[in-house]
Amino acid sequence: MSSTQLEISEILGELNERAPAGYALGFHIEYTTPKFMFQTYPKAWLDYYSQNGLLMSDPMVAWGFENTGRQRWSDLTDPAGVMDKAADHGMKFGVVIAAETGDQRSICGFASADREFTDEEIDSLEDAVLRLHNHTADTAKLSHETVQQLRNMSILVTHPGS
Repeated sequence: MSSTQLEISEILGELNERAPAGYALGFHIEYTTPKFMFQTYPKAWLDYYSQNGLLMSDPMVAWGFENTGRQRWSDLTDPAGVMDKAADHGMKFGVVIAAETGDQRSICGFASADREFTDEEIDSLEDAVLRLHNHTADTAKLSHETVQQLRNMSILVTHPGS
């Protein structure tokens, strides 16, 4: 495992602890497709989200394409009620963090079941997102093996046991 892979793996492990109700990390999005996607939201939510086509009405996605920085879910405008549906799946609180360098944009959401994230926790999440955004920024500089391992990690994180 390369040092980049190891650091990415360590950061993802930290995020598992910091976002107890799950996360969705989309790095280097082109149109609506990220180069790397890591998700630990509950499977029931991922299935519901996909089956109901919520991507285009998700206020996190809209905010992330229009802004950089961070925003608590409770401060998002949500006319379609996506966040209420997320709360029904155990994700009552959360934060969206968007990063951009040049034409590279990443959008990441983190959930908690029982309380808002503190400002300090959001600072830590934002730091982790920026490190991951930078580590995955230029796949041309990464070896083919590293890119393949990142894709494999993405599948394992998103579909454990598959």
